Amino acid sequence: MKKLLLLICAALLLITAQAYADKDVPARGMVTMADIGSTTCIPCKMMEPVMENLRAAYKGRAAIIFVNIDKHPAAGREYGLRAIPTQIFYNNQGVEKWRHVGFLNQKQAAAKLDELLGK
Repeated sequence: MKKLLLLICAALLLITAQAYADKDVPARGMVTMADIGSTTCIPCKMMEPVMENLRAAYKGRAAIIFVNIDKHPAAGREYGLRAIPTQIFYNNQGVEKWRHVGFLNQKQAAAKLDELLGK
């Protein structure tokens, strides 16, 4: 019985881990900026304060999501990455509208989000 319970728990953890990488990218019905990168690369680390500021500035209006390829290695193939960090912008219908590779400053990211929000 314990083995069965452990197997079920392990399966749920695997399903949850995989779903975490995919469930909110893009967020349903919301303009989304996905930053796909790693917590170990320098340009990715430079994106952290930009992402935090954007999350605060666009709270409730746009989803700002970080996908860590160290935790979700399949994300590289899934998103067709050539390098990290890569930022992908989606409209509120979930259609990719713009993609950028490398560090993206806050002003440029905000301009793209505003464009997608119709501002």
